[in-house]
Amino acid sequence: MTDVDVLIVGAGPTGLTLACELAVRGVRLRVVDRAEEFFGGSRADGIQPRTMEVFADLEVLDQILAGGDLGIVMRAYQGDKVVWEGQMSEPTEPTPSVPYPNIWFVPQFRTEEILRERLAALGAHVERSTVLTDFTQDADGVTATLVANGTSETVRARYLVGADGGRSTVRKRLGIEFPGETDENTTVLFADARVDGISRDHGRMWQTADGGASVMPLAGTDLFVVVAQPPADQDEPIRDYLQRQITESSGRSDIVVREVTWHTTWRPNTRLAERFREGRVFLAGDAGHVHPPTGGQGMNTGIQDGYNLGWKLAAALAGAPDLLLDSYEPERMAAARTALDIATTLLEKHRRGDEDAHVRGPEVHGLTLNYRHSPLSRDERVRPTELRAGDRAPDAPVTTADGRAVRLFDLFHGPHWTLLAFGTAHAHTVEALTDRLGPALHAHVVVQPGAVQPGQLADSADQHVVIDSHGHVRDGYGATDGTLILVRPDGYVGLVADPGTIERIDEYWATVTPARMAVGASPAGPAEPGGPARQV
Repeated sequence: MTDVDVLIVGAGPTGLTLACELAVRGVRLRVVDRAEEFFGGSRADGIQPRTMEVFADLEVLDQILAGGDLGIVMRAYQGDKVVWEGQMSEPTEPTPSVPYPNIWFVPQFRTEEILRERLAALGAHVERSTVLTDFTQDADGVTATLVANGTSETVRARYLVGADGGRSTVRKRLGIEFPGETDENTTVLFADARVDGISRDHGRMWQTADGGASVMPLAGTDLFVVVAQPPADQDEPIRDYLQRQITESSGRSDIVVREVTWHTTWRPNTRLAERFREGRVFLAGDAGHVHPPTGGQGMNTGIQDGYNLGWKLAAALAGAPDLLLDSYEPERMAAARTALDIATTLLEKHRRGDEDAHVRGPEVHGLTLNYRHSPLSRDERVRPTELRAGDRAPDAPVTTADGRAVRLFDLFHGPHWTLLAFGTAHAHTVEALTDRLGPALHAHVVVQPGAVQPGQLADSADQHVVIDSHGHVRDGYGATDGTLILVRPDGYVGLVADPGTIERIDEYWATVTPARMAVGASPAGPAEPGGPARQV
């Protein structure tokens, strides 16, 4: 029997994101997937702005940017007449609070490759052709049976996560209901294909009574994504059907489908599991919620599941209170409901033929998602402001005491919590907390230009000062001198105290961190045998 901290079943974007989050924190893990080969299709190719922020924290953003593009102009035709032209989501410029404002298009197979490469750099890998056949759990962990190449193995894990898709073995073994609906009367075919006779400067949609066809360049490849709506009794070879559908819809005989490299048939499927957790077993991604593809919510929501759960599992393994893991289900189930509502609304627009059915607004970007009703969100602000505990912590440019230009997201990067203390009166608070809590908390005094004079603060306090040169931090956080804001490792605001005191931080800290990191405890716990000390 082998022992690990976390066993992850499923190596799609959700499972890989979770694995990277755990690996960077020194958690012992295994990632298994029943597939013999890694996924090779485009499928979910739209990466939303909030997911781009996650990928920046996972240190894979450069590869994601290199592997895709901003998206292209689409043209809708009736015959040879253009009836609509535009982009599903109009590009916008970055702002101080939102560094990645646009949807970025990368084939799913490339996204998974990038995450696997990152996981390998962190010392872990995916075990293919490995099937979870059974598991049981008790108060201390989960005992799972894995079968690979005909050989059975028993694995003991502290926690098990099912990221194994809509037909999840983990969910079914737990007996968790998966209510929702599947529209058996609607079928959509998605295919990656090599197509001749068509340029890559824009995408095309031909609208006909039988659904027509769409042909769009696939970012980062020489392929096109072809979409059509075949009848239920369609039995032609896929390439032949797509060729006929494009020719009949467009009226053009010069467009030739040379090869289909991947395809899938999809039916509108909207489901949400009744629970995301059963004891020491969790559901994430499509195992807990499945979405129509409209709005690109499915993969992005699953990635957010993994990003939310990873730091909490690592903290629980280090001895954090149950409140952290208890917060996963209410936070992510509410997020999944919101994503389902968005995708379903957009699907209905397509069915009705609304003129704006192809338009995607900021509601799909994930930036307004909040955990305000989470048990981890504590708002002690006496005056109302736009930003509340549970909201995404916005970015902003700042300057360090030694003159370096950085961003808040640079300060947030890593497995730690971050304290933003506004005003020089909090300098000693920051110094004291840093001395007590060590690497688990990075604390910064946020001041306005000219607020700190040379020699005013002790050297140890001065190194924590950041200058809000343009006022973007105060504006974004609705802060004044005296405000304390504690940002979670996943970039959401946990505590807002205004006016804040060190006692408020102490009280909150005790509810979310291991006892060894509580006030008065040693700032760093013992390292795992053969591995680094865990940070939460």
